[in-house]
Order: sequence, then C-alpha cells, then structure tokens
Amino acid sequence: MIVGTIERDLDLTEIINGEEIMGPSPFGIHQRIVGILQDIIRQYIKLKNLGEIYLSPLDVIFEEGINRLQPDILFIRKDNMGIFQDWIRGVPDMVCEVVSPGSYEKDTAVKKAVYEKYQVPEYWVVMPELQTIEILTIEGDKYKLHSFAALEGVVKSKVIEGLQVNINDIFE
Repeated sequence: MIVGTIERDLDLTEIINGEEIMGPSPFGIHQRIVGILQDIIRQYIKLKNLGEIYLSPLDVIFEEGINRLQPDILFIRKDNMGIFQDWIRGVPDMVCEVVSPGSYEKDTAVKKAVYEKYQVPEYWVVMPELQTIEILTIEGDKYKLHSFAALEGVVKSKVIEGLQVNINDIFE
C-alpha cells in the first residue's frame, strides 16, 4: 500500500481535454535547464517579493477531470496565491514547458491550446535542441509572441516585470 502512495506522489499523468496522458520521466538535460531557470526566476522574484515559483510534478487543475496539467515551471503572483491549495486550482500567472524531442507537439500545440483557453497570462517555450526561448503573452484571447531569443540574446518577461534572462545562462 505504501508503494501506491509513493507512485501517486510521483505521478507524471496529465489530463488533457479529458484524456489521461502518461509521460516518461524527463532526460537529464531537461532537468538541468529546469533547475537553472528555476534558480534565476526564484532569485529575482524573491528579491522583488513578487510571488512563488513551483516545479513539476505539481498538478494545475484548470477544470477537474478535463484539464489537469503539470507545467515544468509555474509562477504565481502574491495576489493570486489563493489558487495554491492541495494542488494549484486555477490559473497560474506564468507557465513554462521545456520541450523534449518526444514532447514537441504536446508542448507547442496541445498544451499551448489549453493554456490559451484558460488565459494563462504568460507561456514560456524552451527548446534545448534549438537553444531558443520564446515567451508568449495573452492579447485578447490569443497568445502573441512577446519575447524571443535563439543561440544568444535576452528574453524579457511581461508578467514577472523586469525579469530578463540571458539564454547563454540557460544553455551552457
């Protein structure tokens, strides 16, 4: 019985548009990039006292039984912390997906559409193989490109005001 509890705690299952989808554990490079981004963002938001950052696996329940996703990184502003309960129940202010070779369509199309549907204000798409980061923000009811960098350069968040990330720090 204890094993079942442990397995549930480490469950990588998402529910996307009513369909349960089990993902494999991420590769090491994926986890390294998530860790570096987390460090950079956490230091900034702590310095500015803006909110909290969380890592997967942590369920974000947009609609029970319909859409329960696990973004690699998510940010919640101080004034939105009411959505932090047993899981995240509501819309985070920023989500980030680090795209692995096997998750390209899921992260860049399927999950993007879910985040857009629920009006997540900012969506970061990090592609290690291309060494790119794009930041999409909601304008009206659709995502528009807010910031982009490839191979070198800086991306700027709209939601985490003042945050700039040099992609050379991410893809060492």
